[in-house]
Amino acid sequence: MSLLVVEDIYGGYGGADILHGVSMHVEPEEIVSIIGPNGAGKSTVMKGVFGLLKIRQGRVLFKNEEITKLRPDQVVHLGICYVPQEFNVFPSLTVHENLEMGAFIRKDNYSDQLDHVYELFPPLKDKRGQSAGHLSGGQRQMVAIGRALMLNPSLLLLDEPSAGLSPLFIEQIFERIQEINKTGVGILMVEQNAKKALTFSDRGYILSMGSNRFEDTGQNLLNNREVAEMFLGG
Repeated sequence: MSLLVVEDIYGGYGGADILHGVSMHVEPEEIVSIIGPNGAGKSTVMKGVFGLLKIRQGRVLFKNEEITKLRPDQVVHLGICYVPQEFNVFPSLTVHENLEMGAFIRKDNYSDQLDHVYELFPPLKDKRGQSAGHLSGGQRQMVAIGRALMLNPSLLLLDEPSAGLSPLFIEQIFERIQEINKTGVGILMVEQNAKKALTFSDRGYILSMGSNRFEDTGQNLLNNREVAEMFLGG
């Protein structure tokens, strides 16, 4: 049984469709990357899965249950967490308070999960009392991902996790994504740093003008000359 199935979806903002029959799937414990040029619909797919925009046609299944028309708060309860590219932390709250906010729907003791996040992102433990708005871009991204992990999701949606980060933090964030995946969390990731993302992705999808263009393993996409010339800078 696939973890996530996106089946021939159409949708967008207002009355205009951005997605034109996009399909993809994520198997349990996979890392899947969505790449493509700006305006291809990559982030729109993510928002459609999470219930942030109306899907006009097609359907989305999570663990074989249709979630196409669910609101984001309902989607979260099923075990899907979304980390947007921007405005993904509460800047006036401390690091620790941000992480606690991530567990807002949990009624159990989440201290073990909090410890796990601090172990995964050691810089956050040292800055737990500092306002998230005063952190570096890379550290804010750690807070955002850590907060999503507080719900112990089955599927993590990451929208441009390396955007605007220094090369050092890009490497660290990608390493942590792989570590998270090894704990059994499926990852669906939109990423402009396509070559790097495909090196550790199980599979990848390339979108163009709101439609599927290529689908293959990460390594095969890297080795595909047409893909390299059109989407990976040669």
